[in-house]
Amino acid sequence: MQPPPNDARRFTRSLWRRARKVLVGRRIARLCGRPEWFPLGSVRFGDLRLSPFSRCWGLDRGTPVDRYYIERFLAENADDIHGRVLEIGDNAYTLRFGGARVRQSDILHVDASNPRAAFVGDLTRLDVLPESVFDCIVLTQTLHLVYDMRAAVATLHRALKPGGVLLLTTPGISQLDPGEWGPTWYWSLTALAARRLLEERFSPDALAVEAHGNVFAATAFLYGIAVEELDRADLDVDDAVYPLTVAARAVKANAA
Repeated sequence: MQPPPNDARRFTRSLWRRARKVLVGRRIARLCGRPEWFPLGSVRFGDLRLSPFSRCWGLDRGTPVDRYYIERFLAENADDIHGRVLEIGDNAYTLRFGGARVRQSDILHVDASNPRAAFVGDLTRLDVLPESVFDCIVLTQTLHLVYDMRAAVATLHRALKPGGVLLLTTPGISQLDPGEWGPTWYWSLTALAARRLLEERFSPDALAVEAHGNVFAATAFLYGIAVEELDRADLDVDDAVYPLTVAARAVKANAA
């Protein structure tokens, strides 16, 4: 049974109040030259609980927190979504962020269950996509479902035109999928891991990798609290050691 929205709001308010007390306490400790630590037993857990408010990332309550970062990243790089664009599973983000700039929108699906899929198959197969045809590939929350990520990146790189752009996001801190994708949820990546992986195919000079999120955002996401229940300003603070979402923009080198 889904808890009333007010429960989640009270939880986030109380959690943020406690976090602010911690931050103030740390500032005072620094000013006084004391180490930043809290005595055992001084932390009050309040509304923290053993079960989340939602087990589907908050989708049943509103917008999942990771989607806030994913969609912000795509909006910031919307100019890259143009020409012939490939997206995985569906083309909702291609149409939303590419709009009239998109000449042709293609979908890759892992099996033939999607009648709109132009390409069907596994990203680890190099021949699942044609070579050097896409101006942009939008790959959101997919790479972690592929065990052989190196092979998948090789396929994506091969499919891009010279100068083409891969826009990729992958989970950092996250619950696992209890449903359809659970049996193939292999990885969570740090920004460093994503960079090392992509640098095997893309030039480091043509690669930008970002980590988004903070301890508050990660806690809200794990509890299944929706974006609509939170203050956006709290989500806009990035703390690299709490990567909720890792995003990368990689450009294929032009032919010599």
